[in-house]
Amino acid sequence: MRLYKVALLSFLLVIVLATLWRIVPILESRFASVPKTVVPRGELSRLERSNIEIFEKSKDSVVYISTLKQVVDIWSMTLFDVPKGTGSGFVWDSFGHIVTNYHVIQGASRAMVRLSNGRDYEAVLVGADPDHDLAVLKIDPVPGVMKPVSLGSSSDLRVGQIVYAIGNPFGLDWTMTMGIISATDRVIHEPNGVKIKNVIQTDAAINPGNSGGPLLDSAGRVIGVNTAIYSPSGANAGIGFALPIDLVNRVVSSLISYGYYKKLTLGIKSDERLNRLLKRKFGISGVAVLGVEPDSIAAMADIKPARIYSDGSIEFGDIIIAVDSIRVSSLNDLEELLSKKSPGDKIVLSLKRGSERVDIELRMP
Repeated sequence: MRLYKVALLSFLLVIVLATLWRIVPILESRFASVPKTVVPRGELSRLERSNIEIFEKSKDSVVYISTLKQVVDIWSMTLFDVPKGTGSGFVWDSFGHIVTNYHVIQGASRAMVRLSNGRDYEAVLVGADPDHDLAVLKIDPVPGVMKPVSLGSSSDLRVGQIVYAIGNPFGLDWTMTMGIISATDRVIHEPNGVKIKNVIQTDAAINPGNSGGPLLDSAGRVIGVNTAIYSPSGANAGIGFALPIDLVNRVVSSLISYGYYKKLTLGIKSDERLNRLLKRKFGISGVAVLGVEPDSIAAMADIKPARIYSDGSIEFGDIIIAVDSIRVSSLNDLEELLSKKSPGDKIVLSLKRGSERVDIELRMP
């Protein structure tokens, strides 16, 4: 009898185990289909909140630029537009001026500007400066959509500052990346052979399509224009370059006013070979004034040019040795110092006049 009970219990246990073997997977699948409880993350970090604020504040200032190029159908001899490329830009003012890189619109027959509302607007070219890789487009103002950027300064930037790039890399519109200023005072070489100085280097991801977009500081101010990358593959490698906003401000203002970059000059004539001879023969480092253009700032300041006699001898006049106490030893030095000035700025020009040093205060035209 006892053996019978043991056998019966064993049989029932086997049945129960077999039933559980079938039921447990069913229960597991049913419980697995129920969404897990979401764990609250708490507040965003201070940096995250700052990033979001900068993007939302700046998005309406950044534009997407697409360009078209005219081609000829040789069979029908008709013109039609084909896509040429894309890039970025930003709203400069409330009049509809858009700043971008010159290489973004170079060779294009038409340019379209897409605002943050998703609509495209045809743009006209206001002016371009290939030497600084900058161009200004214009569209009819769109109230409530276009938001002019806030400008910062690039003269006081320090390595390690956080920066943000907003643009349209590879056509992916309104993309923001973050990095730091990796270096300042870099020099980049444009395809036309021109060197651009005081360029900002950053590790914020910059890719094709970012060109012309703004580089922002942690206050949301534009401190540069993203313009180039250093990469064997053509994609981001952690080395990007941006034109400094101090330079951009001067060039863009001139492009809007004149349609071209009007370089600030003193209105003098000089010869670099003679300047080198001065230094080698007499130990005088400066820019010898050989001529003065009529009605120029130099003429109004009564700057004295050299006299060249018929026998080939020369009597030196004024020699420019400094601008605002910064030494000048070549025409390139002089032009670089003047390029940092804006119309209306006052400068102090230091001259060697005979055996004397003369300081003249001038106002740039």
